[in-house]
Amino acid sequence: MPQGTATLPPPIVAAEAPTGRRSGAGSEFAPLLRTVKEQGLLERRTGWYARGITVNLLALAAVVTGVALLGGSWWVLLLAPLLALFSTRAAFFGHDAGHAQIAADRRTNRIIQLVHANLLLGMSQEWWNDKHNRHHANPNHVDKDPDVAADVLVFSEKHVAGRSGLRGWLTRHQAWLFFPLTTLEGIALKIYGFQAVFSRGGGRQKRGERVLEGALLLAHVAGYAALLLAAMPVGQAVLFALVHQMVLGLHLGMAFAPNHKGMEMPDEETGKDWGHLRRQVLTSRNIRGGHVTDWFLGGLNYQIEHHLFPSMPRPHLRLAQPLVRAHCRSLGIPFTETGLVESYRQALTHLHEVGEPLRQTA
Repeated sequence: MPQGTATLPPPIVAAEAPTGRRSGAGSEFAPLLRTVKEQGLLERRTGWYARGITVNLLALAAVVTGVALLGGSWWVLLLAPLLALFSTRAAFFGHDAGHAQIAADRRTNRIIQLVHANLLLGMSQEWWNDKHNRHHANPNHVDKDPDVAADVLVFSEKHVAGRSGLRGWLTRHQAWLFFPLTTLEGIALKIYGFQAVFSRGGGRQKRGERVLEGALLLAHVAGYAALLLAAMPVGQAVLFALVHQMVLGLHLGMAFAPNHKGMEMPDEETGKDWGHLRRQVLTSRNIRGGHVTDWFLGGLNYQIEHHLFPSMPRPHLRLAQPLVRAHCRSLGIPFTETGLVESYRQALTHLHEVGEPLRQTA
């Protein structure tokens, strides 16, 4: 993990965001920011979050109770996808807390995120915030956004060269493999988090903070294992955990995939003169839908608004959307919004096109 200060700041918040100047142009972002502030859309919605978190915790408790009561019966496996559904809601609340959307003070947001990320999901708050901050600062940037760095999947043709063997095969077929691979995302998030917290070399956090994170991660594993092993035989417990984690990973992948995949990918030359407004809008995609879509995607369907105003409470993103769309239209900046299925088609088409050079030489 990179060295730095003891505590990470929350991701870039609207009040601190750059005004978005371009060469030969005035501030493009400032008028929009002023309008959003005047309408109170950056004010906290603590009550909304308190109700949502309470309902989700009660739902998780009900599922856990069901697991304990049905343990030993194969019917208990039907609760694994349900547990994944509410686990994903916990991830969304942890994400919002990391952006300082929930509470006005930093300590409260940190506690909420530690509970939802470390304790409930087994995912490191510190690791996630570090990675996510860098993503928000340079979304979809070929060289600076960790979310598009070449790994199992490749999102830019710039990163295709030299991939051979298993990696080359994965890149050639990545469009077909994308959703199957997302079933591993829940497990991968845990592994990365444990590596970050328990690796040697210190890290960004003070010792006490690392100890707290590590203790909560271990408490998650111990509690999760104890619940399953006490309720059902070992083989059944392993199968339950696999179903739970795979559906969790798939759900997270379905929420993250539409946001940036297939959108503009700036590098050191392309987009170097973009201000905050263009950097966030041109690399992000919104998803049309109603309240069901909002719930299923955790508000990430308003990806443009979220990137422009990361600290904006989730229920205000829908209200900000018409303002952002109109402002972009007045400046002639494309505002991308599609249906959910179409967003997946565009993302998979992009992945397919990135792998084309390797298919031609195979």
